[in-house]
Amino acid sequence: MLKLHPLDVAIIFGYFVFIIFIGSRLWRREKHSGVKSYLLAGRQLSLPAFVATLVSTWYGGILGVGEYAYKYGVSNWLVFGVPYYLAAAIFAIFIAQKARELELYTIPHQLEIAYGKYVSIIGAFFVFVMTVPAAYILMLAVLMKYLFGLPLFWGLVISALFSTGYVLIGGFRSVIRTDVVQFSLMFLSFLILLPVAYFNYGGGDFLKTQLPANHLVWHGGMGAQYIVVWFFIALATLIEPGFYQRCFAAQTKKIAQRGIFISIAFWICFDFMTTFTGLYARAVLPHLSDPVTSYLALGHKLLPPVVYGLFLTGLMATIMSTIDSYSFLAAMTFGRDFLWRIQNKSSPKLIKKYTRIGLLVSGVLAIAIAISAQSVVRIWKNLGSIGTPALMIPLSVSFFPKLKMRQKFALTSIIISALISTIWVFSKSFNSGKYLLGIEPIFPGLVFSLTMLLLDKLSHRFSRRQNNVRDLHQ
Repeated sequence: MLKLHPLDVAIIFGYFVFIIFIGSRLWRREKHSGVKSYLLAGRQLSLPAFVATLVSTWYGGILGVGEYAYKYGVSNWLVFGVPYYLAAAIFAIFIAQKARELELYTIPHQLEIAYGKYVSIIGAFFVFVMTVPAAYILMLAVLMKYLFGLPLFWGLVISALFSTGYVLIGGFRSVIRTDVVQFSLMFLSFLILLPVAYFNYGGGDFLKTQLPANHLVWHGGMGAQYIVVWFFIALATLIEPGFYQRCFAAQTKKIAQRGIFISIAFWICFDFMTTFTGLYARAVLPHLSDPVTSYLALGHKLLPPVVYGLFLTGLMATIMSTIDSYSFLAAMTFGRDFLWRIQNKSSPKLIKKYTRIGLLVSGVLAIAIAISAQSVVRIWKNLGSIGTPALMIPLSVSFFPKLKMRQKFALTSIIISALISTIWVFSKSFNSGKYLLGIEPIFPGLVFSLTMLLLDKLSHRFSRRQNNVRDLHQ
Protein backbone atom coordinates (compact mmCIF):
# COMPACT_ATOMS: atom_id res chain seq x y z
CA MET A 1 0.00 0.00 0.00
CA LEU A 2 1.28 3.45 -0.96
CA LYS A 3 1.13 6.19 1.67
CA LEU A 4 -0.74 9.13 0.14
CA HIS A 5 -0.85 12.70 1.32
CA PRO A 6 -4.32 13.71 2.57
CA LEU A 7 -4.55 16.33 -0.19
CA ASP A 8 -3.98 13.63 -2.83
CA VAL A 9 -6.72 11.51 -1.27
CA ALA A 10 -9.05 14.52 -1.26
CA ILE A 11 -8.43 15.16 -4.98
CA ILE A 12 -9.13 11.52 -5.88
CA PHE A 13 -12.38 11.42 -3.91
CA GLY A 14 -13.34 14.81 -5.32
CA TYR A 15 -12.92 13.35 -8.81
CA PHE A 16 -15.26 10.45 -8.02
CA VAL A 17 -17.91 12.80 -6.63
CA PHE A 18 -17.63 15.12 -9.62
CA ILE A 19 -17.90 12.30 -12.16
CA ILE A 20 -20.99 10.90 -10.44
CA PHE A 21 -22.50 14.40 -10.34
CA ILE A 22 -22.06 15.22 -14.04
CA GLY A 23 -22.97 11.68 -15.09
CA SER A 24 -26.22 11.57 -13.13
CA ARG A 25 -27.53 15.07 -13.89
CA LEU A 26 -29.41 13.66 -16.87
CA TRP A 27 -31.96 11.79 -14.74
CA ARG A 28 -34.90 14.05 -15.55
CA ARG A 29 -34.03 14.33 -19.22
CA GLU A 30 -33.54 10.62 -19.81
CA LYS A 31 -36.41 9.49 -17.58
CA HIS A 32 -38.93 10.01 -20.37
CA SER A 33 -36.61 9.95 -23.39
CA GLY A 34 -36.82 7.49 -26.24
CA VAL A 35 -34.62 4.51 -27.02
CA LYS A 36 -32.51 6.41 -29.56
CA SER A 37 -31.72 9.10 -27.00
CA TYR A 38 -30.81 6.63 -24.23
CA LEU A 39 -28.74 4.26 -26.37
CA LEU A 40 -27.13 6.63 -28.89
CA ALA A 41 -27.63 10.18 -27.57
CA GLY A 42 -30.18 10.79 -30.30
CA ARG A 43 -27.51 10.26 -33.01
CA GLN A 44 -26.31 13.82 -32.36
CA LEU A 45 -22.71 13.10 -31.36
CA SER A 46 -20.57 16.07 -32.46
CA LEU A 47 -17.00 15.79 -33.74
CA PRO A 48 -15.28 16.99 -30.51
CA ALA A 49 -17.43 14.69 -28.36
CA PHE A 50 -16.87 11.80 -30.81
CA VAL A 51 -13.10 12.19 -30.53
CA ALA A 52 -13.05 12.62 -26.75
CA THR A 53 -15.21 9.59 -26.03
CA LEU A 54 -13.48 7.32 -28.57
CA VAL A 55 -9.93 8.27 -27.52
CA SER A 56 -10.59 7.84 -23.81
CA THR A 57 -12.61 4.63 -24.18
CA TRP A 58 -9.99 2.84 -26.25
CA TYR A 59 -7.18 3.37 -23.75
CA GLY A 60 -8.28 1.68 -20.55
CA GLY A 61 -5.25 -0.59 -20.20
CA ILE A 62 -2.95 2.17 -19.00
CA LEU A 63 -1.21 0.14 -16.26
CA GLY A 64 -0.51 -2.68 -18.73
CA VAL A 65 1.04 -0.15 -21.11
CA GLY A 66 3.28 1.06 -18.29
CA GLU A 67 4.32 -2.50 -17.49
CA TYR A 68 5.21 -3.26 -21.11
CA ALA A 69 7.14 0.00 -21.65
CA TYR A 70 9.06 -0.64 -18.42
CA LYS A 71 10.03 -4.16 -19.53
CA TYR A 72 10.55 -3.75 -23.27
CA GLY A 73 11.02 -0.06 -24.01
CA VAL A 74 10.10 1.65 -27.27
CA SER A 75 8.66 -1.56 -28.71
CA ASN A 76 5.60 -0.64 -26.64
CA TRP A 77 4.74 1.84 -29.38
CA LEU A 78 5.06 -0.82 -32.07
CA VAL A 79 3.06 -3.44 -30.15
CA PHE A 80 0.26 -1.35 -28.62
CA GLY A 81 0.37 1.56 -31.06
CA VAL A 82 1.10 1.08 -34.75
CA PRO A 83 -1.02 -2.07 -35.33
CA TYR A 84 -4.03 -0.35 -33.78
CA TYR A 85 -3.51 2.87 -35.75
CA LEU A 86 -3.52 0.86 -38.97
CA ALA A 87 -6.59 -1.16 -37.95
CA ALA A 88 -8.44 2.01 -36.92
CA ALA A 89 -7.54 3.63 -40.26
CA ILE A 90 -8.91 0.58 -42.13
CA PHE A 91 -12.11 0.89 -40.11
CA ALA A 92 -12.36 4.60 -40.92
CA ILE A 93 -11.78 4.11 -44.64
CA PHE A 94 -13.99 1.10 -45.30
CA ILE A 95 -16.58 0.81 -42.52
CA ALA A 96 -17.22 4.07 -40.61
CA GLN A 97 -19.39 5.84 -43.18
CA LYS A 98 -21.28 2.67 -44.13
CA ALA A 99 -22.05 2.00 -40.46
CA ARG A 100 -23.43 5.51 -39.96
CA GLU A 101 -25.58 5.37 -43.10
CA LEU A 102 -27.38 2.28 -41.84
CA GLU A 103 -28.56 3.99 -38.62
CA LEU A 104 -28.37 0.83 -36.53
CA TYR A 105 -28.01 0.34 -32.78
CA THR A 106 -25.55 -2.51 -32.22
CA ILE A 107 -23.30 -5.00 -33.97
CA PRO A 108 -25.92 -7.80 -33.57
CA HIS A 109 -28.40 -5.44 -35.24
CA GLN A 110 -26.14 -5.40 -38.31
CA LEU A 111 -25.74 -9.18 -38.16
CA GLU A 112 -29.52 -9.55 -38.07
CA ILE A 113 -29.96 -7.43 -41.20
CA ALA A 114 -27.18 -9.26 -43.03
CA TYR A 115 -27.69 -12.85 -41.87
CA GLY A 116 -30.93 -13.20 -39.92
CA LYS A 117 -32.10 -13.83 -36.37
CA TYR A 118 -29.99 -16.84 -35.37
CA VAL A 119 -26.67 -15.36 -36.49
CA SER A 120 -27.60 -12.17 -34.67
CA ILE A 121 -28.32 -13.91 -31.37
CA ILE A 122 -25.12 -15.98 -31.49
CA GLY A 123 -23.13 -12.91 -32.47
CA ALA A 124 -24.70 -11.01 -29.57
CA PHE A 125 -23.34 -13.62 -27.17
CA PHE A 126 -19.77 -12.99 -28.31
CA VAL A 127 -20.21 -9.22 -28.31
CA PHE A 128 -21.58 -9.37 -24.78
CA VAL A 129 -18.71 -11.50 -23.48
CA MET A 130 -16.10 -9.30 -25.17
CA THR A 131 -17.55 -6.07 -23.78
CA VAL A 132 -18.02 -7.15 -20.17
CA PRO A 133 -15.38 -4.87 -18.55
CA ALA A 134 -13.79 -7.49 -16.30
CA ALA A 135 -10.20 -6.58 -17.18
CA TYR A 136 -10.70 -2.88 -16.52
CA ILE A 137 -12.64 -3.32 -13.29
CA LEU A 138 -9.82 -5.60 -12.12
CA MET A 139 -7.26 -2.95 -13.10
CA LEU A 140 -9.08 -0.22 -11.17
CA ALA A 141 -9.47 -2.53 -8.16
CA VAL A 142 -5.72 -3.29 -8.20
CA LEU A 143 -5.03 0.44 -8.34
CA MET A 144 -7.31 1.03 -5.33
CA LYS A 145 -5.59 -1.78 -3.44
CA TYR A 146 -2.19 -0.24 -4.15
CA LEU A 147 -3.28 3.27 -3.16
CA PHE A 148 -5.68 2.62 -0.28
CA GLY A 149 -5.05 -0.97 0.82
CA LEU A 150 -8.59 -1.92 -0.17
CA PRO A 151 -9.23 -5.71 -0.40
CA LEU A 152 -9.52 -6.84 -4.02
CA PHE A 153 -13.13 -7.98 -3.77
CA TRP A 154 -14.38 -4.69 -2.36
CA GLY A 155 -12.25 -2.83 -4.87
CA LEU A 156 -14.02 -4.72 -7.64
CA VAL A 157 -17.46 -3.96 -6.19
CA ILE A 158 -16.72 -0.27 -5.71
CA SER A 159 -15.16 -0.01 -9.18
CA ALA A 160 -18.26 -1.52 -10.76
CA LEU A 161 -20.67 0.67 -8.79
CA PHE A 162 -18.82 3.94 -9.38
CA SER A 163 -18.27 3.30 -13.06
CA THR A 164 -21.77 2.18 -13.97
CA GLY A 165 -24.12 3.91 -11.53
CA TYR A 166 -24.42 7.14 -13.47
CA VAL A 167 -24.69 5.26 -16.77
CA LEU A 168 -27.74 3.48 -15.38
CA ILE A 169 -29.35 6.90 -15.05
CA GLY A 170 -28.23 8.84 -18.11
CA GLY A 171 -27.37 6.19 -20.70
CA PHE A 172 -24.95 7.05 -23.49
CA ARG A 173 -25.20 10.78 -22.81
CA SER A 174 -23.70 10.15 -19.36
CA VAL A 175 -20.88 8.19 -20.98
CA ILE A 176 -20.16 11.10 -23.32
CA ARG A 177 -20.24 13.76 -20.59
CA THR A 178 -17.89 11.88 -18.31
CA ASP A 179 -15.59 10.83 -21.17
CA VAL A 180 -15.00 14.47 -22.12
CA VAL A 181 -13.71 15.11 -18.58
CA GLN A 182 -11.74 11.88 -18.49
CA PHE A 183 -10.18 12.60 -21.89
CA SER A 184 -8.79 15.87 -20.49
CA LEU A 185 -7.52 14.23 -17.31
CA MET A 186 -5.74 11.35 -19.06
CA PHE A 187 -3.68 13.77 -21.16
CA LEU A 188 -3.10 16.12 -18.23
CA SER A 189 -1.63 13.31 -16.13
CA PHE A 190 1.23 12.59 -18.54
CA LEU A 191 1.67 16.24 -19.51
CA ILE A 192 2.53 16.63 -15.83
CA LEU A 193 4.82 13.65 -15.25
CA LEU A 194 6.84 13.40 -18.48
CA PRO A 195 8.17 17.00 -18.49
CA VAL A 196 9.06 16.71 -14.79
CA ALA A 197 11.07 13.55 -15.53
CA TYR A 198 12.79 15.25 -18.46
CA PHE A 199 13.82 18.36 -16.51
CA ASN A 200 15.00 16.29 -13.55
CA TYR A 201 17.14 13.78 -15.43
CA GLY A 202 17.69 15.01 -18.96
CA GLY A 203 16.73 13.58 -22.35
CA GLY A 204 18.18 11.07 -24.79
CA ASP A 205 21.70 10.89 -23.33
CA PHE A 206 20.35 9.99 -19.89
CA LEU A 207 18.07 7.29 -21.27
CA LYS A 208 20.83 5.78 -23.44
CA THR A 209 23.18 5.42 -20.50
CA GLN A 210 20.60 4.12 -18.01
CA LEU A 211 18.47 1.75 -20.08
CA PRO A 212 19.23 -1.80 -21.27
CA ALA A 213 20.26 -1.78 -24.94
CA ASN A 214 17.11 -3.58 -26.12
CA HIS A 215 14.88 -0.89 -24.65
CA LEU A 216 15.81 1.47 -27.47
CA VAL A 217 15.51 -1.19 -30.20
CA TRP A 218 12.26 -1.47 -32.15
CA HIS A 219 11.56 -5.10 -31.13
CA GLY A 220 12.56 -4.69 -27.47
CA GLY A 221 14.35 -8.03 -27.52
CA MET A 222 11.13 -9.90 -28.22
CA GLY A 223 11.81 -10.69 -31.88
CA ALA A 224 9.99 -9.90 -35.10
CA GLN A 225 7.54 -12.82 -34.89
CA TYR A 226 6.20 -11.64 -31.55
CA ILE A 227 5.67 -8.15 -32.95
CA VAL A 228 3.85 -9.48 -36.02
CA VAL A 229 1.36 -11.38 -33.85
CA TRP A 230 0.12 -8.08 -32.44
CA PHE A 231 -0.73 -6.83 -35.91
CA PHE A 232 -3.20 -9.71 -36.15
CA ILE A 233 -4.50 -9.17 -32.63
CA ALA A 234 -5.13 -5.51 -33.52
CA LEU A 235 -7.56 -6.62 -36.23
CA ALA A 236 -10.05 -6.96 -33.38
CA THR A 237 -10.53 -3.23 -33.99
CA LEU A 238 -12.70 -4.17 -36.98
CA ILE A 239 -15.24 -5.66 -34.57
CA GLU A 240 -14.70 -3.13 -31.78
CA PRO A 241 -18.21 -2.34 -30.42
CA GLY A 242 -17.07 1.07 -29.17
CA PHE A 243 -16.18 2.14 -32.71
CA TYR A 244 -19.53 0.99 -34.08
CA GLN A 245 -21.52 2.63 -31.29
CA ARG A 246 -19.87 5.99 -31.85
CA CYS A 247 -20.34 5.75 -35.61
CA PHE A 248 -24.01 4.88 -35.12
CA ALA A 249 -24.34 7.89 -32.78
CA ALA A 250 -22.45 10.46 -34.92
CA GLN A 251 -24.36 13.39 -36.41
CA THR A 252 -23.10 12.59 -39.92
CA LYS A 253 -21.09 9.93 -41.70
CA LYS A 254 -18.27 12.45 -42.28
CA ILE A 255 -17.99 13.02 -38.52
CA ALA A 256 -17.75 9.26 -38.03
CA GLN A 257 -14.85 8.96 -40.46
CA ARG A 258 -13.00 12.16 -39.58
CA GLY A 259 -13.44 11.49 -35.88
CA ILE A 260 -11.50 8.23 -36.14
CA PHE A 261 -8.63 9.84 -38.07
CA ILE A 262 -8.39 12.67 -35.52
CA SER A 263 -8.51 10.08 -32.72
CA ILE A 264 -5.54 8.27 -34.27
CA ALA A 265 -3.54 11.51 -34.05
CA PHE A 266 -4.40 11.82 -30.35
CA TRP A 267 -3.47 8.18 -29.71
CA ILE A 268 -0.08 8.74 -31.35
CA CYS A 269 0.58 11.71 -29.05
CA PHE A 270 -0.59 9.84 -25.97
CA ASP A 271 1.47 6.75 -26.85
CA PHE A 272 4.53 8.97 -27.20
CA MET A 273 4.02 10.25 -23.66
CA THR A 274 3.21 6.89 -22.07
CA THR A 275 6.11 5.09 -23.79
CA PHE A 276 8.74 7.65 -22.79
CA THR A 277 7.33 7.91 -19.28
CA GLY A 278 7.79 4.14 -19.06
CA LEU A 279 11.39 4.53 -20.22
CA TYR A 280 12.06 7.09 -17.51
CA ALA A 281 10.48 4.78 -14.93
CA ARG A 282 12.87 1.99 -15.92
CA ALA A 283 15.88 4.33 -15.99
CA VAL A 284 15.13 5.99 -12.65
CA LEU A 285 13.70 2.94 -10.83
CA PRO A 286 15.41 -0.10 -12.41
CA HIS A 287 14.57 -2.56 -9.62
CA LEU A 288 10.80 -2.33 -9.24
CA SER A 289 9.34 -5.58 -7.94
CA ASP A 290 6.10 -5.04 -9.86
CA PRO A 291 6.44 -3.21 -13.22
CA VAL A 292 2.65 -2.70 -13.31
CA THR A 293 3.21 0.08 -10.77
CA SER A 294 5.91 1.82 -12.85
CA TYR A 295 3.91 4.99 -13.52
CA LEU A 296 2.68 5.12 -9.93
CA ALA A 297 6.18 4.71 -8.51
CA LEU A 298 7.76 7.30 -10.80
CA GLY A 299 5.01 9.80 -10.05
CA HIS A 300 5.39 9.20 -6.31
CA LYS A 301 9.12 9.85 -6.54
CA LEU A 302 8.96 13.02 -8.63
CA LEU A 303 5.65 14.78 -7.97
CA PRO A 304 4.70 16.79 -4.87
CA PRO A 305 1.34 16.41 -3.11
CA VAL A 306 -1.66 17.76 -5.03
CA VAL A 307 0.23 17.38 -8.31
CA TYR A 308 0.59 13.66 -7.61
CA GLY A 309 -3.11 13.54 -6.76
CA LEU A 310 -3.91 15.05 -10.16
CA PHE A 311 -1.67 12.47 -11.83
CA LEU A 312 -3.39 9.58 -10.04
CA THR A 313 -6.77 11.01 -10.95
CA GLY A 314 -5.72 10.98 -14.61
CA LEU A 315 -4.79 7.30 -14.38
CA MET A 316 -8.13 6.47 -12.79
CA ALA A 317 -10.00 8.53 -15.37
CA THR A 318 -8.27 6.61 -18.17
CA ILE A 319 -9.50 3.31 -16.74
CA MET A 320 -12.98 4.48 -15.73
CA SER A 321 -13.70 5.92 -19.18
CA THR A 322 -13.32 2.41 -20.55
CA ILE A 323 -15.32 0.72 -17.80
CA ASP A 324 -18.41 2.88 -18.21
CA SER A 325 -18.35 2.60 -22.01
CA TYR A 326 -17.92 -1.16 -22.10
CA SER A 327 -20.45 -1.67 -19.33
CA PHE A 328 -23.00 0.23 -21.37
CA LEU A 329 -22.11 -1.66 -24.56
CA ALA A 330 -22.53 -4.98 -22.76
CA ALA A 331 -25.82 -3.75 -21.28
CA MET A 332 -27.12 -2.69 -24.72
CA THR A 333 -26.26 -6.08 -26.13
CA PHE A 334 -27.87 -7.95 -23.25
CA GLY A 335 -30.96 -5.73 -23.13
CA ARG A 336 -31.71 -5.12 -26.80
CA ASP A 337 -30.19 -8.14 -28.50
CA PHE A 338 -31.05 -10.79 -25.89
CA LEU A 339 -33.98 -9.89 -23.62
CA TRP A 340 -35.84 -7.80 -26.18
CA ARG A 341 -35.31 -10.43 -28.87
CA ILE A 342 -36.52 -13.18 -26.54
CA GLN A 343 -39.71 -11.16 -26.11
CA ASN A 344 -40.02 -11.19 -29.93
CA LYS A 345 -39.36 -7.47 -30.21
CA SER A 346 -42.07 -6.32 -27.84
CA SER A 347 -42.59 -2.61 -27.15
CA PRO A 348 -39.39 -0.61 -27.91
CA LYS A 349 -39.97 1.26 -24.65
CA LEU A 350 -38.87 -1.88 -22.79
CA ILE A 351 -35.37 -1.68 -24.34
CA LYS A 352 -34.33 0.96 -21.80
CA LYS A 353 -35.53 -1.21 -18.92
CA TYR A 354 -33.78 -4.27 -20.33
CA THR A 355 -30.57 -2.27 -20.88
CA ARG A 356 -30.56 -1.21 -17.24
CA ILE A 357 -30.98 -4.85 -16.24
CA GLY A 358 -28.06 -5.59 -18.57
CA LEU A 359 -25.89 -3.09 -16.68
CA LEU A 360 -26.47 -4.99 -13.45
CA VAL A 361 -25.81 -8.35 -15.12
CA SER A 362 -22.61 -7.14 -16.81
CA GLY A 363 -21.35 -5.68 -13.53
CA VAL A 364 -21.87 -8.92 -11.63
CA LEU A 365 -20.34 -10.99 -14.45
CA ALA A 366 -17.35 -8.64 -14.69
CA ILE A 367 -16.64 -9.09 -10.98
CA ALA A 368 -16.95 -12.88 -11.28
CA ILE A 369 -14.58 -13.07 -14.27
CA ALA A 370 -12.08 -10.75 -12.59
CA ILE A 371 -12.02 -12.87 -9.42
CA SER A 372 -11.62 -16.05 -11.45
CA ALA A 373 -8.88 -14.84 -13.81
CA GLN A 374 -7.08 -12.29 -11.61
CA SER A 375 -4.99 -11.29 -14.62
CA VAL A 376 -5.77 -8.39 -16.92
CA VAL A 377 -3.62 -9.74 -19.73
CA ARG A 378 -5.20 -13.21 -19.48
CA ILE A 379 -8.70 -11.74 -19.71
CA TRP A 380 -7.77 -9.57 -22.71
CA LYS A 381 -6.03 -12.33 -24.59
CA ASN A 382 -8.42 -15.21 -23.95
CA LEU A 383 -11.66 -13.35 -24.69
CA GLY A 384 -10.13 -11.57 -27.68
CA SER A 385 -8.71 -14.80 -29.08
CA ILE A 386 -12.20 -16.34 -29.10
CA GLY A 387 -14.39 -13.40 -30.05
CA THR A 388 -12.22 -11.98 -32.83
CA PRO A 389 -12.14 -15.12 -35.03
CA ALA A 390 -15.86 -15.61 -34.47
CA LEU A 391 -16.97 -12.16 -35.59
CA MET A 392 -14.29 -10.39 -37.59
CA ILE A 393 -14.79 -11.80 -41.08
CA PRO A 394 -18.60 -12.30 -41.07
CA LEU A 395 -19.15 -8.81 -39.63
CA SER A 396 -16.60 -7.00 -41.79
CA VAL A 397 -17.87 -8.41 -45.09
CA SER A 398 -21.51 -7.87 -44.11
CA PHE A 399 -21.24 -4.21 -45.14
CA PHE A 400 -20.34 -5.14 -48.73
CA PRO A 401 -23.06 -6.92 -50.78
CA LYS A 402 -20.58 -8.65 -53.09
CA LEU A 403 -18.49 -10.00 -50.20
CA LYS A 404 -21.26 -10.80 -47.72
CA MET A 405 -21.48 -14.47 -46.73
CA ARG A 406 -24.64 -16.51 -47.11
CA GLN A 407 -26.48 -17.24 -43.89
CA LYS A 408 -25.49 -20.86 -43.39
CA PHE A 409 -21.82 -20.12 -44.04
CA ALA A 410 -21.84 -17.16 -41.66
CA LEU A 411 -23.52 -19.22 -38.94
CA THR A 412 -21.06 -22.09 -39.37
CA SER A 413 -18.12 -19.70 -39.42
CA ILE A 414 -19.07 -17.97 -36.17
CA ILE A 415 -19.81 -21.14 -34.20
CA ILE A 416 -16.97 -23.40 -35.37
CA SER A 417 -14.21 -20.76 -35.45
CA ALA A 418 -15.09 -19.77 -31.87
CA LEU A 419 -15.13 -23.43 -30.82
CA ILE A 420 -11.71 -24.06 -32.40
CA SER A 421 -10.15 -21.02 -30.73
CA THR A 422 -11.74 -21.97 -27.39
CA ILE A 423 -10.17 -25.43 -27.58
CA TRP A 424 -6.82 -23.77 -28.36
CA VAL A 425 -7.16 -21.39 -25.39
CA PHE A 426 -7.76 -24.23 -22.95
CA SER A 427 -5.14 -26.49 -24.55
CA LYS A 428 -2.56 -24.88 -22.27
CA SER A 429 -4.17 -26.64 -19.32
CA PHE A 430 -3.43 -30.12 -20.65
CA ASN A 431 -0.39 -29.45 -22.83
CA SER A 432 2.29 -28.47 -20.32
CA GLY A 433 1.43 -24.80 -20.45
CA LYS A 434 1.79 -24.55 -24.23
CA TYR A 435 -0.82 -24.04 -26.94
CA LEU A 436 -1.51 -26.89 -29.38
CA LEU A 437 1.22 -27.05 -32.03
CA GLY A 438 2.69 -23.89 -30.51
CA ILE A 439 0.12 -21.77 -32.37
CA GLU A 440 -1.68 -18.79 -30.83
CA PRO A 441 -5.47 -19.46 -30.44
CA ILE A 442 -6.52 -16.55 -32.64
CA PHE A 443 -4.96 -18.03 -35.79
CA PRO A 444 -6.79 -21.40 -36.13
CA GLY A 445 -10.14 -19.66 -35.69
CA LEU A 446 -9.30 -16.97 -38.24
CA VAL A 447 -8.09 -19.57 -40.75
CA PHE A 448 -11.36 -21.50 -40.43
CA SER A 449 -13.45 -18.35 -40.81
CA LEU A 450 -11.49 -17.29 -43.89
CA THR A 451 -11.88 -20.80 -45.30
CA MET A 452 -15.65 -20.58 -44.87
CA LEU A 453 -15.69 -17.25 -46.70
CA LEU A 454 -13.74 -18.72 -49.62
CA LEU A 455 -15.91 -21.86 -49.70
CA ASP A 456 -19.00 -19.68 -49.75
CA LYS A 457 -17.75 -17.70 -52.74
CA LEU A 458 -16.54 -20.77 -54.63
CA SER A 459 -19.75 -22.74 -54.08
CA HIS A 460 -21.84 -19.73 -55.04
CA ARG A 461 -19.85 -19.27 -58.24
CA PHE A 462 -20.14 -23.00 -59.01
CA SER A 463 -23.91 -22.90 -58.49
CA ARG A 464 -24.23 -19.94 -60.80
CA ARG A 465 -22.28 -21.72 -63.52
CA GLN A 466 -24.45 -24.79 -63.19
CA ASN A 467 -27.57 -22.65 -63.48
CA ASN A 468 -26.16 -20.94 -66.56
CA VAL A 469 -25.40 -24.28 -68.20
CA ARG A 470 -28.90 -25.54 -67.36
CA ASP A 471 -30.44 -22.43 -68.89
CA LEU A 472 -28.43 -22.89 -72.10
CA HIS A 473 -29.60 -26.49 -72.47
CA GLN A 474 -33.21 -25.44 -71.97
